[in-house]
Amino acid sequence: MSLPSRSSKGPIALPNSLPEEIQRVRQAARSQQTIKSYQADWRHFSTWCRQSSQCALPASSETVEAYLVAMAQNGYKYSTISRRLSAISKAHEIEGKDSPTHSLIVRTALQGIARLHGSAQRGKSPITVTHLREMMGHIPLTLQGHRDRALLLLGFAGAFRRSELVQLNVADLQFVAEGIRVNLRRSKTDPLGGGFIKGIPNGDHENTCPVRAVRQWMERAGINEGPLFRPVTRHDTLRQTRLSDASVALIVKRYAQQVGLEVSQFSGHSLRAGLATAAASAGVEERLIMNQTGHRSVKMVRHYIREGSLFRQNAAKGIGL
Repeated sequence: MSLPSRSSKGPIALPNSLPEEIQRVRQAARSQQTIKSYQADWRHFSTWCRQSSQCALPASSETVEAYLVAMAQNGYKYSTISRRLSAISKAHEIEGKDSPTHSLIVRTALQGIARLHGSAQRGKSPITVTHLREMMGHIPLTLQGHRDRALLLLGFAGAFRRSELVQLNVADLQFVAEGIRVNLRRSKTDPLGGGFIKGIPNGDHENTCPVRAVRQWMERAGINEGPLFRPVTRHDTLRQTRLSDASVALIVKRYAQQVGLEVSQFSGHSLRAGLATAAASAGVEERLIMNQTGHRSVKMVRHYIREGSLFRQNAAKGIGL
């Protein structure tokens, strides 16, 4: 048996500061949004511990139990409580400490909260096609208006997450006869950046056609490269930076208010949920909805399908009532 030959590349060069590089690699394993959420949730727990004279790290099972009960009493949603429990667990894991979140005391408290307060997630309401048509009538013919129209229609037709929308560059779009081929370079379900192509078909109506809206925005703004969606000042001056994902939610809320909707019920996710719900209501197949949304799991998609088919496929319909 012959030994493997030595590499001609020589020894591996170590970075000047190996601990910092290791930390950078560890952080890259999770999305920036996940890291921000963990940090915010940990701050909330550590602040509560400080105010309650409790030790946050390592925390006892009894401390975490009291924290969960306090959140439930203050009206926090089950999903928020569960997420903050994950942040506590991750903080202990990073510090090499045994996590109190796995204890019977904590698990029993979480089950009790679910029974008493419910564990169903109360998601944001979807934007419907009717909503979109009404919104288009309130969008001004300004530079900002052209951007908002393109963002709302593209976001809806592509079922984009708000983070996916704002990361789009002009180079990611390919206009073809059928519409636009959008190269989504990275997404929540594709954290390693393998890439995902979404097709945005031409609309049936001029006022709600996402392809026409994107073309008009690019032409009006004179954008030929770089970020697709950018900030526009109140004086209609175009910025060269990238629009923030928080701005997507603000734009959705702005036009939701314009058409008389309850603003608190809508967010950036309402565009994505809207396409899935509208498609389900129209009888579009599950796999086609998943192709557009990029969902890997059918669980959430089937939630939209149930919502969209609530009255279209109903046991109490057509029985002579």
